[in-house]
This record gives sequence, C-alpha cells and structure tokens, in this order.
Amino acid sequence: MTLDKAVVVFAGAVVLLSVLLSRFVHPLWILLAVFAGLNMIQAAFTGFCPAAIVFRKLGVKSGVAFR
Repeated sequence: MTLDKAVVVFAGAVVLLSVLLSRFVHPLWILLAVFAGLNMIQAAFTGFCPAAIVFRKLGVKSGVAFR
C-alpha cells in the first residue's frame, strides 16, 4: 500500500468513526469529522499532511501526492 492510499483509508476511517461515535455516544463527536475534512482540504492546497508524516515514519512507501 502506498502512502497516498494509506492516508485516504485513514481519513475515511476517522470520518466513519466520528459518525458512529456521534450517533451512539455524543453528538459533538461530529467535530472530529469536521477536523478531518478541514485537514484534507488544507493538505490538498499545501501538501502538508500530518498523517502522511506518521505513515512515512512507519515505513510506508511513498506515493505521488505526499512527498
């Protein structure tokens, strides 16, 4: 799995987890999805992605979106 795919899978998992937590635990968990969405938008414009940095340090192979 490349870095690009790992970041997208992680972001999707965070959004889904946030929706589930907001439904079954507390509605304010939806703010986690808002944070993930804002982070995806800023990463698209700046190329800076904290999740990509962590995955790179874990040894995930580089893709083309996050260098």
